[in-house]
Amino acid sequence: MYKNRKKNYPYYKVRPCESIRMLVDSSAELFADKPALKYRINGTDYSVTYSEFKRTVDSLGTAFYSLGVGESHIAIIGDNCFHWVLSYVTALISEAVVIPVDKELSAEDIFNILEHSECEAVIYTKSVKNKLDLIKEKLPLVKTYIAMDVVSDDHNQYTIDSLRSQGERLLEEGDTRFLDVVPDMHGLKQLIYTSGTTGKSKGVMLSQDTLCFNVVKSQELMNITERALSVLPYNHCYEATCGLLTMLHHGMTICINESLRTIIPNFKKYKPTEMQIVPLYAENFHKRIVATIEDKGLTKKFNMGQKLSKMLLKLGIDKRRELFKDIHETFGGELKAFICGGAPLKSEITRFFESIGIIMINGYGITECGPLISINRPEYYNFNSVGLPLKDTVVMIDNPNENGEGEIIVKGRNVMLGYYKNPEETNAVIKDGFFYTGDIGKIDKDGFLYITGRKKNLIVLKNGKNIYPEEMEAQLMDIPYISEVVVYSAVLPEGAGKALGVEIFPNYEFAATQGIEDVEAEIRRAISEFNKNQPPYRVIKQIKLRATEFEKTTTKKIKRNYNI
Repeated sequence: MYKNRKKNYPYYKVRPCESIRMLVDSSAELFADKPALKYRINGTDYSVTYSEFKRTVDSLGTAFYSLGVGESHIAIIGDNCFHWVLSYVTALISEAVVIPVDKELSAEDIFNILEHSECEAVIYTKSVKNKLDLIKEKLPLVKTYIAMDVVSDDHNQYTIDSLRSQGERLLEEGDTRFLDVVPDMHGLKQLIYTSGTTGKSKGVMLSQDTLCFNVVKSQELMNITERALSVLPYNHCYEATCGLLTMLHHGMTICINESLRTIIPNFKKYKPTEMQIVPLYAENFHKRIVATIEDKGLTKKFNMGQKLSKMLLKLGIDKRRELFKDIHETFGGELKAFICGGAPLKSEITRFFESIGIIMINGYGITECGPLISINRPEYYNFNSVGLPLKDTVVMIDNPNENGEGEIIVKGRNVMLGYYKNPEETNAVIKDGFFYTGDIGKIDKDGFLYITGRKKNLIVLKNGKNIYPEEMEAQLMDIPYISEVVVYSAVLPEGAGKALGVEIFPNYEFAATQGIEDVEAEIRRAISEFNKNQPPYRVIKQIKLRATEFEKTTTKKIKRNYNI
């Protein structure tokens, strides 16, 4: 029965995870014949059990040592696929340093990362082969290229499948170099380059201990289920740690999605029970459902169903899966929760999904914390917050103002070792063991954490008032005619000084469904109503509309180009 508890409840029990080697070995023993990963290649379905996955990891790892890259800096670049997961986990168990790289980056950006990280081997998919070909000659340290899905006769070109076969033979012959690796839990294990909304990327150094800490502590707060549809890029810390390592430790079946166009078919194919997403996915799912309801003329019936459901819930009766069966079938019929992170999420979307029986669990993380800091619980959550801090971490608000808002700082085993080859930046953000996140937030009396802005985006007005644009943007996003918005410090015409301005990408599709032709007029009316409820210093005085979406980072965050 659904119930949002008024008080927190005991942590879930989680078995130890003392190393990634222990994670793989214990899961192979506990879940031997259960599918660890399911995926599809060229129309053919594949399934790999936990025991098979361990054998494949050991084979590839043995081949790494035979090849001489078992202690190297290894980059992994490419599409989500089984070989990406295999390469990643194998490299984590070895003595190598793993460098997940975003395949969407330009050849120049990839070059900068590979050069700065002192990369010696690259594992890649064919989608990035052309980019690598452009920069190979400028990377003398990279001696080895390993293809996940490309065949080549190049003398320094290998394939994952050929290495796996080679490793199997070596294991049979008694090669135990990979099996005998003693984990270094506190040294550099993973190097992830950030993709912030401003400034240059930095190499975040994570230890194996930080990864294992995230794996265990996330499960203590979360009720992990049976099957996940895996859609987010594996190079992102959120998906790599929480979507791969945590799920493999728990014994889930990870179903790898091939592309954006296969998400809906794969819901029906794999029938996931949960899915990790970013707000953009949540918004698109919500938009698709609402549009379908309207197109079929079912809006009145749907609204009546929501009212009935709400009344029944007050009586302790949950009939949401029956009342909204068609929507649940779109998601495969067994979906229980979306775990959402990476950017602010509209409260109206979380409430919408909760009303139909799918919990939208919002959390907060940052690459420098490997990544998790806090998360809402399945039965104890606050739609406006980013949840409760992980157990055994200290999360505080530094120098809070009169509203309790200040910079969020974190201390615990989830904090990074520092920025690679950048002690100055490291010392600027790690002080007395606390990591200064740069995010502004507050903590309520129940321990829930709230994000209200980003320190570097702070707008300071002439009257000394501070404006966190993200907080206002979240409120403006509740206007249905707005798809994307950025609040900035505007210079008014004719020497009128400065005030707040907004640049908006309208939700043209929604406006069309409502028969609205003059979207700009509708938005201006809505913002005029918004201004009536604001103090004078928060009134928006400049409005700009744009015809295209804002430029975004690869984690789908809007790039802020305003000098604020």
